[in-house]
Amino acid sequence: MPKDSGIGASPKRREDIRFLTGTGNYTDDININGQTYAWFIRSDVAHGTINSIDASAAEAMEGVLKVFTSADFAEAGGIPCGWEVTDRHGQPMQEPKHPILAEGKVRHVGDPIAVVVAETLEQARDAAEAVEIDIDELEAVIDMKAAVAEGATKVHDDLTSNLCYDWGFVEENREAVDEAIKSAAHVTTLELVNNRVVANPMEPRVAVGDYNRAGDEHTLYTTSQNPHVIRLLMGAFVLSIPEHKLRVVAPDVGGGFGAKIYHYAEEAFVTYAAKVLNRPVKWTSSRSEAFISDAHGRDHVTKIELAMDENHKFTAVRTDTYANMGAYLSTFAPSVPTWLHGTLMAGNYITPLIYVNVKAVFTNTVPVDAYRGAGRPEATFQLERVIDKAARELGMDPVELRRKNFIQPDQFPYDTPVAVTYDTGNYDATMDKALEVADYAGFEARRAESEARGKLRGIGVAHYIEACGIAPSNLVGQLGARAGLYESATVRVNATGSISVFTGSHSHGQGHETTFAQVVSEMIGVDASQIDIVHGDTSKVPMGMGTYGSRSIAVGGSAMVRATEKIINKAKKIAAHLMEASEADIELKDGAFSVAGTDKSVAWGDVTLAAYVPHNYPLEDIEPGLEESAFYDPANFTYPSGAYICELEVDPETGVIDMLNFTAADDFGNVINPMIVEGQVHGGLAQGIGQALMEACIYDENGQLLSGSFMDYTMPRADDMPMMNVDHSCQTPCTHNPLGVKGCGEAGAIGSPPAVVNAVIDALHRAGHKVEHIDMPVSPARVWKAMHG
Repeated sequence: MPKDSGIGASPKRREDIRFLTGTGNYTDDININGQTYAWFIRSDVAHGTINSIDASAAEAMEGVLKVFTSADFAEAGGIPCGWEVTDRHGQPMQEPKHPILAEGKVRHVGDPIAVVVAETLEQARDAAEAVEIDIDELEAVIDMKAAVAEGATKVHDDLTSNLCYDWGFVEENREAVDEAIKSAAHVTTLELVNNRVVANPMEPRVAVGDYNRAGDEHTLYTTSQNPHVIRLLMGAFVLSIPEHKLRVVAPDVGGGFGAKIYHYAEEAFVTYAAKVLNRPVKWTSSRSEAFISDAHGRDHVTKIELAMDENHKFTAVRTDTYANMGAYLSTFAPSVPTWLHGTLMAGNYITPLIYVNVKAVFTNTVPVDAYRGAGRPEATFQLERVIDKAARELGMDPVELRRKNFIQPDQFPYDTPVAVTYDTGNYDATMDKALEVADYAGFEARRAESEARGKLRGIGVAHYIEACGIAPSNLVGQLGARAGLYESATVRVNATGSISVFTGSHSHGQGHETTFAQVVSEMIGVDASQIDIVHGDTSKVPMGMGTYGSRSIAVGGSAMVRATEKIINKAKKIAAHLMEASEADIELKDGAFSVAGTDKSVAWGDVTLAAYVPHNYPLEDIEPGLEESAFYDPANFTYPSGAYICELEVDPETGVIDMLNFTAADDFGNVINPMIVEGQVHGGLAQGIGQALMEACIYDENGQLLSGSFMDYTMPRADDMPMMNVDHSCQTPCTHNPLGVKGCGEAGAIGSPPAVVNAVIDALHRAGHKVEHIDMPVSPARVWKAMHG
């Protein structure tokens, strides 16, 4: 076995060869003979009644094939929501229709009203200018608390109010939590905002619809993290296309971060329009269009209270959150502030009583859904910020307060009061490692050096836990999920011994073609170069649920392991027959089968050839061929955790923050490829630090997006990032999947925002500024204002 092929090695990502040489195959690279182009006409007001749409002039222009409006979709369903939440009174959430094109009203800037399809993109764009749309602008509902006030203008006239649901968890704890807070020796209260952000993946969304009239077959090429889910939702609920007549292909995808999980109206449109016109239809989003059409992330306003006894032990946590849904319910939006957030409010700590209340609110803004971390960053930010404030109020070191309340290794498996069970963890170990790598003990000397230069140096600590590999299906079904959350794999061994692995997971930057091959390479003993990973095409791969929630290796990889185990078991039967030995005595090592205790052996390739050329083959026992499938439905979530430490300087004259050093000590369980894991953490840290310091999606009172381009929406650049020290040596393997893995893709975005804000507040406090909190993004202007009152 070559050292760079199996589990634990760090071979370079083989998919990067095509990405770095410009030979990748992205959706926008797909062009079909006879292709036409779609241009979406979107609302420039946040809320209004559509009086009329006059497309006659546009349809008479050169190259224009048709102008579509909502009237063309009278028989179509709305874009479905994939998760139903039941409120604390036992009532289902309010679920308005989300039409493909606006019906009667527009509800956010960017809401699609009409679409021009023409022979060229330029013709479609020019014709869009000739479409006359008369809209009576209505009052926009932007502020969440105002949206649920008595007499507020409704986003959806057919709903009783703008409140989607009022969720309580755990509802039976509510009175006990109230009493614990009343009787506590100390209570720390903090009000904070988890700012709205835009995902901004490198590749904007693209959709190409094609239709084969001869077979009544539809094909959608799209930038998606889960093509099978798109096929299911669009086929069954929107366009009523049988699944065997609908193929969805997601080729190379340049980043997703959650924004490409969902089924979008543009996908349904091009699929439908291709049949109507009997021509392929292509739509490519511009970056400006993405700001008002891609699902946004976060956008919570929270009050959190932490109660402690006289020994500084946590006794209760209570939170009240307003969560913005935007104008419509995106695919998984209702689950993010509830089941992906409330179930993590125990954090890494022993807290006997927890109650989480979430009011989800409709506003005249772009829909909000999962963004890297999805609910777990929101929970972690609340908890880690209030713990830091509590430590300051108690005069304790923030590390000491956390240690005093950590769940201990001998307490696992640990049942939290918020309905989840952590299987493994060692939180003191990750904290110890972070303190060591960050040289926490040497901070005072560094602070004195900064002070001599007129700078304020601060250090911030945070500890996080997250739930990954969303599962099991029977549990999430009870919680409102309208889909299973298993994963699938088919392993096909060719006659010459090479292997094709078909996975329902999808790669959009995670390195699956490298890491998945490493797993199979380790199990069989063949070089990873002999293993091909196939994904992203519903006509090739078995039904799968795609990639999000750090589920790729824990769920998708486990399905692959199960299918490969079946392959090995069958191959052992063939090898035993070839060597005239008992199957129980057959061993597989380094790509060869041998009989235990003898010098008899047969190569992997000889066994695979025998499977397809069965001249000497146990036909009476098994069929020819060597191909197996498996579906894996996890028994539980996985629970990565880690300690993060941020060190920075603040310029007291300008409020400018200089990020100096960031340490991430994570427990990801077993690690398949350390290099790829480190890269995933780096990416997550960039997004978390970006949210903490600079990213902000800002609407004015009329619902106009003020930060709708990179001129106004600040993204972190390389020179904004600090030195990043990443360690994943503290490994407590997951106990319930065959690889012992936990997931790593979202960790950096979860643990970094509170560490950064804690560091800023620490810097200001050490300089005598009694600032308790600054909302993200912690911009220089906000820092300066906090310092100067």
